[in-house]
Amino acid sequence: MTLKFVQYSLKDQVATIRIDDGKRNALSPQVLGEIYQGLDRAESDRALVILTGRESVFSAGFDLKVMKRGGMNALRMLGSGYALTARVLRYPYPVIAACNGHSLAMGLFLMLSADYVIGSRGDFKIAANEVAIGMPMPRVASAVLRNRLDPAEFQRAVALAEYFDVDAALSAGFFDELADPAELMTRATALADGFKALDAHAHKLSKRRVRAALVRRIRFSLPLDIIEAAWIGVRRSGRR
Repeated sequence: MTLKFVQYSLKDQVATIRIDDGKRNALSPQVLGEIYQGLDRAESDRALVILTGRESVFSAGFDLKVMKRGGMNALRMLGSGYALTARVLRYPYPVIAACNGHSLAMGLFLMLSADYVIGSRGDFKIAANEVAIGMPMPRVASAVLRNRLDPAEFQRAVALAEYFDVDAALSAGFFDELADPAELMTRATALADGFKALDAHAHKLSKRRVRAALVRRIRFSLPLDIIEAAWIGVRRSGRR
């Protein structure tokens, strides 16, 4: 499977979907589309998924160039990104996120949609920084964060846009475990091999059952978040 910014590989029923734009792994419309293609291919291959990034960064979030230009392209990008959380949450086989380093905003929400999240040890930052850059926390993002984080850390992450180092992120619930960067993919592959022992049908039904309310909330909230983003864009344009 040949894509420009997302690499797809399959080995022993484990699909690795690697985001690599050569920079900060901004989630542009094209990158998001390629992630969807990777997930569709992996599901067709009946594969477990390892979702990962490039050296020192998982993803810095939405493409700010597209955001600043505004208009329908920006709104479509937001909708595609927010909907991707539900796509990953409902993926029928186990999904492991192997976080290579920094993970911010939409990159963080994507990461937290996985079944199991491994972080890299190092001087990296994990943050939902929307409030810091003048955006109310999207409802979809809040739902994904609440599903993973301890209550106190959830409040700080959302309302105060706190930046967590990797050890604090592990304690807060962003990560299930940490690994040395050189061992990250080895550990992810070992976990995937272990998850193969799960009954696939029982895994799919159980995951979808326990996440049904969360996915409904995401789908209900998505159009509200898009309307709010459009309103904010109009308001900011009027200030220029």
